[in-house]
Amino acid sequence: VTGAAHFPASIDARTVTQIREAVTAVLTHGDDLFLVRRQPYLPAFSGYWAFPGGKVDKADSAEALAHPLLRGHPPQLLRALARELDEELGYDLFSAVHAGEVLSVTHIGEATTPDFQVLRYRTHFFRIDLRHAPALTVDQNEAAESAWRPAADWEQRFRHGRLLTAPPTRNVIRWLADDAAHRTALPDFDYHVDVNLHMPWVEQLAGLRILLVRSNTLPPADRTNCFWLGDSGSRRVLIDPSPASREELARLCTVIDEFGVDEVFLTHHHPDHREYANEIARRYRVPIAMSADTRARIERRSPGFFEGLTVKRYAEGDVLTTWLGEKVVLYAVPGHDEGQLAVMPESRSWCIVSDLIQGIGTVVVGGPEGNMRKYFDSLQRVIDWDPAVIIPSHGMALGTTHRIRETLQHRIKRESQILELHQTGAAPEAMLPIIYAGLDPRLTPLALLNINSHLQKLRDEGRLPS
Repeated sequence: VTGAAHFPASIDARTVTQIREAVTAVLTHGDDLFLVRRQPYLPAFSGYWAFPGGKVDKADSAEALAHPLLRGHPPQLLRALARELDEELGYDLFSAVHAGEVLSVTHIGEATTPDFQVLRYRTHFFRIDLRHAPALTVDQNEAAESAWRPAADWEQRFRHGRLLTAPPTRNVIRWLADDAAHRTALPDFDYHVDVNLHMPWVEQLAGLRILLVRSNTLPPADRTNCFWLGDSGSRRVLIDPSPASREELARLCTVIDEFGVDEVFLTHHHPDHREYANEIARRYRVPIAMSADTRARIERRSPGFFEGLTVKRYAEGDVLTTWLGEKVVLYAVPGHDEGQLAVMPESRSWCIVSDLIQGIGTVVVGGPEGNMRKYFDSLQRVIDWDPAVIIPSHGMALGTTHRIRETLQHRIKRESQILELHQTGAAPEAMLPIIYAGLDPRLTPLALLNINSHLQKLRDEGRLPS
């Protein structure tokens, strides 16, 4: 999907065996196109606008289908499609075909989940042209809302930053909006990689590109999201570049060469958000920017990091750049790190929360830079802002503040558990196997930091003796 996402093309045999088949229904009626917004609590693509569909099951029969509109397509895929439409929308596809309500069924392409994702699907997209727009009963367990709109309207919503969607879905929308008169085949549908670029990136919201940079971060994550934003004529900002190696740095620089950069910005001081960031600033002769606290911590941990660089200091309320004509403002969100800054446009269409939450794994709160009480306050602050999309530094963008709310409630429950265990006389080390059952041994010191941070918060609040 050129201009929307770039993914590595190589897939080894081990990975291929893990790919599952899936189907998606692109329902159209005239120029109108049907999409659903997935529930924000779903584990994948939470809060995204998408086409209805799902994975192919072994129980989906491969027996031939007789109707002319259905012949020529793999029967198992069509039966999976019919099953998903019935489960999600209460729509009987085969009955509609036999009743003459379906004008055509066309396989328009397929998209394979990139090879850096754990769960991978080869999704087959079927365009189903309908004589009339049917009354559909959306499964509320799957979708928060749904709508029929002209493809051009969906495309405009994306361009205006009001549509969170995966690159293949956006590619279909754009194709239908641009080529409504010749909807027969979808060129360049699948994920691919430009020969001049070797760094995967996605644009799930218009004007905000997420570069998926392999970094020296904590497991289970192995990448730190690097963000590129800035309108034409405004400051082009690269946020948290942190390649794990010089080879990854070279791949990242091929993308920077393509996009351009006027400033490097660091959300906080942790190494998996700034490794080689100083070299990038030197190479492109641009300033490097951050909060005063972040600068001080980096200087203490890495003397010489800023040598020869122009260093800018940002604080809450400062404007970083513009996005779709809006000011992008910085906000203090301490807790995980004292100097951490969040990034959000004035419309609150999205918020880059850095390590306030994670889409992969859990956040560590501890050490000299961590404060559990401030962490709770920062979570609540984002909940009160209520941005439409939450974007963490590890993992996918998330629709609504559901995951932030879930994280806060989880931390509140964990704190109650720690308080109860402490009252029984349990030391932090004894709490570990109870609270973090099955924990990767490499993460034991970090889990202890979390427990001790909760205990310190309880002391600060007078709920435990100092």
